[in-house]
Amino acid sequence: MRTEFTDRYSRQILFLGREKQERLANSSILIVGCGALGAAQAEMLARAGIGRLKLVDRDFVEFSNLQRQILYDEKDAEERIPKAVAAKRKLELINSEITVESIVADVNNSNIERFIADVDLVLDGTDNFQTRYLINDACVKHGKIWIYGAAVSAYGATMTVIPNQTPCLRCLFDQMPDAGSSPTCDTVGIIQPIIFAITSIQVAEALKILTGEFDKLHRSLMQIDLWQNEWRKLNLKSPNKDCPCCQQKKFEFLEAETKDFASVLCGRNAVQIAPLKTSEINLNDLAKKLEKLGSVKQNEFLLRFKTDEFELTIFNDARAIIRGTEDVALARSIYSKFVGN
Repeated sequence: MRTEFTDRYSRQILFLGREKQERLANSSILIVGCGALGAAQAEMLARAGIGRLKLVDRDFVEFSNLQRQILYDEKDAEERIPKAVAAKRKLELINSEITVESIVADVNNSNIERFIADVDLVLDGTDNFQTRYLINDACVKHGKIWIYGAAVSAYGATMTVIPNQTPCLRCLFDQMPDAGSSPTCDTVGIIQPIIFAITSIQVAEALKILTGEFDKLHRSLMQIDLWQNEWRKLNLKSPNKDCPCCQQKKFEFLEAETKDFASVLCGRNAVQIAPLKTSEINLNDLAKKLEKLGSVKQNEFLLRFKTDEFELTIFNDARAIIRGTEDVALARSIYSKFVGN
C-alpha cells in the first residue's frame, strides 16, 4: 500500500483495516441528485476514498442552495454552474486520487438503467418520489443495492434496499404521494443539520456494504426529527408479498411509455420541460437566434434567455427550466416558441 494512501486514510484504516480500505478504493457509487443530500454524500464518500463517484443532476446552483448544499459557493451561483459539474470540481480538490464523473441530465426511464449498470451501489440524493420510484424499479430489476434518503424542515428518513432480501420502497409506500401533498424545502424550509444526520446514516450504510459488513446494517426505516429530538426505527423484516415491484416484478415506472416530461418546480414559479427524445443542442447557435429577442447569458453547460415575462435556462441535453409560470401548457408553448420541438 502506498505511503500517501496510508497517510491520507490513516484514521479510517485504524477503524476499518487496510484490506477494507482497499475495497473502498476499488468501489464505485452512483449518486442521483447533487442537491443538499447528494452534495453531502459526495463529499463524505470522496474523503472516505471511494474509488469512483458518478454524479447525476439536472439542475444548476442558485443562491438559495448555499444555506445547505455544502459543495457550492457564491461564484457557482453567480455563474449558474450545473450542480454535477460544480460538485466534481470541488471533489477533485478534496481528493485527486479518486475518479469523479459528472453527468448533467434528467434521470428518467430512458437512462436510469445505463446509469446504474457499472456501479456497486446507488445513493438517493433526490427531492421527489417520481425519481425514487424509478431508482427503486431499476435497482430491483438489476439486483443493485440502493439507499433511500429524504429530508425537509428538521425531519428526515432513510432505508437501505437490498433486492430479494429487504422490503423495497414500494413495499412501504405502494402509491406515490399526490402532487403538492408532501412538504418540500420550498414550502416549509429546512435546516442543514438534518441533511448531515440523514447523509451520515446513508454513507455509513454504504461503507458497511462496500466492506462486506452486512450484519451491521440497521435494516429499518429510520426516521429522525431533530427539532423534536425524536429518533424512530421501523424494523424491516421481509418484503411485502403483494409488492408490485419486488414480488410481482412489475416495473411500472421503468416501463412507462416514453413521453415528454414536464414538471412544476414547487416554490420556484417554474416548470421543467424535457423533450420526447434526449438530444444535444448547439447552445452557440441557439444564442445567436435568441440574442435579438432578449437578454442572453451563456456558459459551456447552459444558456439563460430572459424576456419581459419569462426566463429560460436551456441545457445541453435540450431540457429547459421556464421561470415565470407554473402553467405546464404555457411552459410548453414558450419552449416551442423559443427552443423548438
